[in-house]
Amino acid sequence: MSLEYDVDLAVIGSGGAAMAAGITARKAGANVALVERGALGGTCLNVGCVPSKTLLAAAGIRHGALTNPFDGVPTSANGVDLGALMAQKSELINRLKQHKYAEVADAWGFPMISGEARFADKDTVEVDGKPLRARAYVIATGSQPTVRGLDGIEDVGYLTSTTAMELSEVPESLVVIGGGYVGMEQAQLFAHLGARVTVVGRLAPHAEPELREVIAGVFAEDGITVIPEHATGVQRAEGGVRVRTMSGEQVSAEQLLVATGRHSDTTALDLEAAGVDTDERGFVMIDERQATSNPRVYAAGDVAGTPQYVYVAAESGRVAAINALAHHGTEPATVNYTGLPSVMFTRPQLASAGLTEEQALEQGHACACRTLAMEDVPRALVNHDTRGALKLVADASTGRVLGVHAVADGAGEITLAATYAIKAEMTVDDLADTWAPYLTMAESLRITAGLFRNELPTSCCA
Repeated sequence: MSLEYDVDLAVIGSGGAAMAAGITARKAGANVALVERGALGGTCLNVGCVPSKTLLAAAGIRHGALTNPFDGVPTSANGVDLGALMAQKSELINRLKQHKYAEVADAWGFPMISGEARFADKDTVEVDGKPLRARAYVIATGSQPTVRGLDGIEDVGYLTSTTAMELSEVPESLVVIGGGYVGMEQAQLFAHLGARVTVVGRLAPHAEPELREVIAGVFAEDGITVIPEHATGVQRAEGGVRVRTMSGEQVSAEQLLVATGRHSDTTALDLEAAGVDTDERGFVMIDERQATSNPRVYAAGDVAGTPQYVYVAAESGRVAAINALAHHGTEPATVNYTGLPSVMFTRPQLASAGLTEEQALEQGHACACRTLAMEDVPRALVNHDTRGALKLVADASTGRVLGVHAVADGAGEITLAATYAIKAEMTVDDLADTWAPYLTMAESLRITAGLFRNELPTSCCA
């Protein structure tokens, strides 16, 4: 490293993308520093995946006790001490922050610098006014909840997915604006904790229509009211807030939670001084190498508008670091999105891997699909919970598996196997002829693949 540089790579952020970039750079023998202005660990650890999923798990246990299908094992559930749950959630975050972030950084030998990073020019970052000179930079500062386009929103109190994780009491009633994965998870979380919940928005708008219908039925069973319209405005009401929809319908609740997407706020970084372009939502514009308009600056994770999953952030951080440190003429690294999985941690889960039927047709595939109801899956039958379905999308001419989509208990585990199948270019015959352990939910993948040969019913193991 030349004496004119403090480090080979400076990474701004400390979440999944930043940690992956730091580890990748250290593997290559480079000197690295991570700069974090807020809480170590980024969105996923502090206000996203970890807190929401541990609270969803707790809410699911309560709901399971209330809806126990086994007559001989009576269960019950009383009120919820949300303050105690939040304290347990915070303890988990602090433990992971130390074990998975601080100790990992120490093990790999890169410092965590606490402070506000700002580009002084195209070549230099300042941290709280002190220059930090690097050969290359990776921006990995994540994203924030978006609250825009709602008339009157400035005049009412509202929650986001971040602030909802700080409540100390379960609201008596809650209206959630937004039917995407954040809105649906938050709606079911608070419904299962005992709140009366209404969702304003179309549920799971990007899911396969067959599965959207299933999850809508689940929400109805849970007592969650769904108004499949856009919200147009909000106002204060006695005891809370009132939301108006496009058709003029109105719904009131004690609390309002807005889950209408995310944006990137990079104002403090002064990216204009760095010559780094952003789009209209503040996301840093990148090419397939994670490179920005400044050849010394790369971006990874949510800040770059990539799919908002922590594993995508980590992979894009790895790619950004490889390319940022590469010598001239080195073959660039890219993120391979083939078979990308996603999981909505509702109960049951809604998960997918690969292409939807619509995407397959748009890409020119001669598409063939089969859908299996969970009532035909032995594991679901013995669990006395047959809510759900699995849809398998294949190329009609080759039989190659293009996508797998499921609503099921453990759907995320099913789509891990689906991701392997898609990346390995397996066919439906390959899946049908592959061992699947009996009385698992993942067996539904093999059973559905068998429907491409014969749609007549089968015996338990046949």
